[in-house]
Amino acid sequence: MELSIQKTEALIRLSTIVMLVLTACLIGLDSQTKVIFYVQKKASFKDLRALVGLLYVTSLAAAYNLLQLCCSSFYKGTSLQSYAYLAWLRYILDQAVVYAVFAGNLAAMEHSFLVLTGEENFQWLKWCNKYTRFCTQIGGSLLCGFVASLLMFSIASISAFNLFRLYSPTKFMHLKL
Repeated sequence: MELSIQKTEALIRLSTIVMLVLTACLIGLDSQTKVIFYVQKKASFKDLRALVGLLYVTSLAAAYNLLQLCCSSFYKGTSLQSYAYLAWLRYILDQAVVYAVFAGNLAAMEHSFLVLTGEENFQWLKWCNKYTRFCTQIGGSLLCGFVASLLMFSIASISAFNLFRLYSPTKFMHLKL
C-alpha cells in the first residue's frame, strides 16, 4: 500500500509541476499590442503587479515540487525518528506552498477582475474590451493555477497522512515502534 501512495504522490506532484509551469508560461509570455488613436499601447503581465507576484510564486512552487519529486528516494533509508522530522518538514512546507499559490491566484484573480470590469471611482479603464487575447490568456492561466492549487491540496493531504500514520493512535505524540 505504501508503494502505491508514493506512486500516487509522485504522479500528482508531476501533474502539479506541469500545471504550475503552464501557468507561469501563460502569464510570462502574455502580451498584446493595439493601436489606439495612432499610438501603440501594449498590455503585458508586468502592468499588473499581482500577475508578476503569481509568476514568481508559481515558479518557486514548481521548483519546490520538482525538488520534492527528485528527493523522494532519499527518505527510504532513514530511521523512524529522522523520518518523522523529515515528514514534519515536508508537511509544513507542502502546507505553506499550497497557501502561497492559492493566495497568489486569488490576488491575481481580484486584480484581473478589476481589469475586466474597470473602476470608475479610481478612473481605471476596462482592458478586456481592447485586449481580448490578453484577458483570455490570463483567464486560462488562472484556471491552470487553481487546478494546480487543488492538486497541491491533495499532495498536502498525502503528506499529512504520511506524517500522522507514524504516530501511535493510543499515546499522544509517541512514534510507533
